[in-house]
Amino acid sequence: MNELDPIAVFRTEAIEQLELIEAGLLDLMRDLSDRAQIDAVFRGLHTLKGSGSMFGFDQLAAFTHHCETAFDRIRKGEAPATKKLVGAVLDAQGHMQALLENPNGNHETMSSVLLEKLRQAVGAAGSHASSVAPATLQPVATPAINASGAKTWHLKFSLPANSMVNGTNPLGLLDELRELGECRVEADIDTIPLLADLEPRDLHIGWTVHLTTEKPRSDIEDVFIFVMDDMTMELKELQTAEEQASTLPAAGIERPAEDEASRTVAPPIDAGRAHPIDAKSQKQADNVRVPALRLDEMMDRVGELVIAQSRLSQMANSAADLGLRSVSEEIERLAGELRDTMMVLRMMPVASLFSRFRRLVHDLARETGKDIELVTEGESTEVDKTVIDRLADPLVHLVRNSIDHGLESPEDRIVAGKPVTGRVFLSAHQTGSEVVISIKDDGRGIDRQRVRAKAEANGLIQPGAQLNDKELLQLIFQPGFSTAEKVTNLSGRGVGMDVVKKTIETLRGAIDITSEFGKGSEIALRIPLTLAIIDGLLVRVGNGRYVIPLAAVEECLELSVEQDLRSRGRSFISLRDDLVPFLRLRELFRTGTEPDPYQKVVVISTGSERVGLVVDQIIGDHQTVIKSMSKLHDHVSTFSGATILGDGNVALILDVVHLITAGQHQEAQLRAAG
Repeated sequence: MNELDPIAVFRTEAIEQLELIEAGLLDLMRDLSDRAQIDAVFRGLHTLKGSGSMFGFDQLAAFTHHCETAFDRIRKGEAPATKKLVGAVLDAQGHMQALLENPNGNHETMSSVLLEKLRQAVGAAGSHASSVAPATLQPVATPAINASGAKTWHLKFSLPANSMVNGTNPLGLLDELRELGECRVEADIDTIPLLADLEPRDLHIGWTVHLTTEKPRSDIEDVFIFVMDDMTMELKELQTAEEQASTLPAAGIERPAEDEASRTVAPPIDAGRAHPIDAKSQKQADNVRVPALRLDEMMDRVGELVIAQSRLSQMANSAADLGLRSVSEEIERLAGELRDTMMVLRMMPVASLFSRFRRLVHDLARETGKDIELVTEGESTEVDKTVIDRLADPLVHLVRNSIDHGLESPEDRIVAGKPVTGRVFLSAHQTGSEVVISIKDDGRGIDRQRVRAKAEANGLIQPGAQLNDKELLQLIFQPGFSTAEKVTNLSGRGVGMDVVKKTIETLRGAIDITSEFGKGSEIALRIPLTLAIIDGLLVRVGNGRYVIPLAAVEECLELSVEQDLRSRGRSFISLRDDLVPFLRLRELFRTGTEPDPYQKVVVISTGSERVGLVVDQIIGDHQTVIKSMSKLHDHVSTFSGATILGDGNVALILDVVHLITAGQHQEAQLRAAG
């Protein structure tokens, strides 16, 4: 097995760190007084700078140092947190990504521009006292205990048991505390277990520190900045001489570990408080980072296993050997469990997708001059990783379109009696084997008259053509279609929405549009949860076998010869007082064979739309490993893929969305004719 490249690991972790920094900055934009976010952003910048320097990303480390210093001044109260300053660091964060991707490139010009913007935001242009230029760390002189302005602090802390395994040196932390002022340290050893229970790699010691310093509380806390989340710490200022005397370790003890006889043992640390921390550390250690390529390879192997298991089941069912059938059923069960486990491994919450749009909305709000709020729901909904990767670009087009075309300017919103802040809703929820991702806004809605006029002008429809509302709204996905009056950086060129439609169709999905003029619009994307393995219904049409995705199947009916003859010319069946159109697949596929005496109707649906498919025989359920069609078959829209059956033959997978659209078109034609 190949060893992981340390540089590749650093890049991955740095990207995650940059995403956390970006999220913290965007949260800070909402509440500039949020101390927790200020500290979180500072820690992220500090970590990125240190790690970048360690792995040779010198330009990244040097540039990040300026931003870190600026945020350090905010933390210490030397500069206020303003939207201009946070925005400058947010712009710098984008440049940090470029420095990460191309560490040896020439970035001096952009770095200088961004740093000048940062200096102006801090209000320090030309001022040495307020400069955000790199500062040289000077040794801190140890003040006397009664020095003017010095405060005395009582600090008691313990680190997680696995601290030393993870590279944390407690003695280094104590040395940093000694640099702050006069320091007396005492080790707390009451939590050390008996020798038989001792784990030599774990840390069992805590410390009590008596510190006199002129430095503020924040400087003491900064010593523990990288272990703060996992440690226990008590820090309080001693106000009176009595408090100092009661907490002072034995006189003259600087390093009590060197003088065993004169040590005063502090009260033991509450062991119950350490348990959650150890559990958290253990939970972090249980997580394993696996390259997506390996998951894809494993998914391919599972798919081949499912195909081989299908062949084995077919052979066992045709044989009289009961032992072989028993083994076949056991392997079928195990293969199914392995498949389900593998599917779960590939699932990711859409939060990783939605989080990308906070920055996009922030930048578009600044570019358009609109006040915009992004609201997200259902971020815990999980989808296959491949689906998430391929949804990113379509969602960018839809969000940009919603902001540019949908939301009005602040002035127009006031005139319309709406809040000045426009809202864009991004939500996800699961329905069966589909996930529905919705983009909704409270803007002006779609002007159907403009859509029709533009479509007629572009020759997409004939003047006066009869279209229902759904067909009219679907015109916005035609290539080159745009209702924008002028071309801008955001839209107006007629590209984007047709790309959205093509991408969703390649994912075997569908797009639903609803819009109310003056109130807003909503575009819902219906996407399958996975693109790898599905449960299917295997059917026969003529001499060929086909797979219908089982999640789309509502029910199966029998179509007698009499019913078939009566429905000639009007292909409808009555289903609980509803007329459902159906398609004869034998005619659609031009099989050239006679129909079976008792044909079957498989009713399929997506959303609220239904259509029946007439087949000759329903063979049964089938675990379907989806194989992509070749480039030669891109124009064949009836099928979404293919699969290999147990006997080695190929069965095509029906595209449910296309067939339902064809059924609706047939229904509309029949209604218009009759």
